[in-house]
Amino acid sequence: QQKVLLARWLAAGVETLVLEDPTRGVDVGTKAEIYRLLDQLATSGSAVLVITSDIEEASLLGRTALVMRRGELATRLEHPTEEALAAAAQGT
Repeated sequence: QQKVLLARWLAAGVETLVLEDPTRGVDVGTKAEIYRLLDQLATSGSAVLVITSDIEEASLLGRTALVMRRGELATRLEHPTEEALAAAAQGT
């Protein structure tokens, strides 16, 4: 279902897309396809904002990651790694 919606938005040429946990509850193959579609949207010029607590997902999707801790912006990371995201989330 998520994959079909993303494909529609890609075809429609959306300018901005905000998603919360876009791959929650999907199998590994569908997750990879969703990541591919999101990358395609971003590459085509759309702004893609993904809100996720999944560190692996944030590192795979994020060109820029804003890490929130206790309801406040903790740090901004460019091309984040899982290690950098985990450290920022923990405040280390």
